[in-house]
Amino acid sequence: MDLAYYADLAVRLVNTEEPQRGTDALTSVEAVRDLMGPGTHAASRVTEADVPRLRTVRTRLRGVFEAADAGEERRAVDLLNALMLEFPVSPQISGHDTLDDATGRPDWHMHLADQAVNATAGYSATACMGLAFQLTTLGVDRLGICEAAPCRNAYVDTSTNRSRRYCSDRCATRANVAAYRARKRLESERSGRSGRTAEAAHEATPATER
Repeated sequence: MDLAYYADLAVRLVNTEEPQRGTDALTSVEAVRDLMGPGTHAASRVTEADVPRLRTVRTRLRGVFEAADAGEERRAVDLLNALMLEFPVSPQISGHDTLDDATGRPDWHMHLADQAVNATAGYSATACMGLAFQLTTLGVDRLGICEAAPCRNAYVDTSTNRSRRYCSDRCATRANVAAYRARKRLESERSGRSGRTAEAAHEATPATER
């Protein structure tokens, strides 16, 4: 059972909206099906009602990431626990569709069974369980919000040195370029002020002392 994959479901759901940019990709049945994976059993169950349902879950999941990013560990845990109580998982042993290459026997493994009453409940249950696994395994501080304004996308930091600050390489590059340009502007302004100060001092010095 790849719980890291399930955690990515939570990240993907949260990042269908970019509040600072005013964009929202989760506006139709087709968008929900794309999120769940075209051709999957979950996607086949999607109805119009799942659009507002998932958007509500998305808002609550973003609250988990924002609380974790702000260092509010207990609040992040409480918010995630509330979601898991509302959307419980159904663990199940699976393997009848896959065989072990060496033995030819079923490759038994744990699976989070989708027995939820609707597509939103099934998606939310697995996403929250995966996120909870990452939170308890890696630490609450590994849940973050991208620092590259105006992005604010969510991410799970799986780096070995807990160094991640951005949701993607693209945002990291953009932030580094912006920081570099800001430093150059500051250096230029300081240089200009120093030049003007030296010029003013020169003009204030009596001609006999020059």
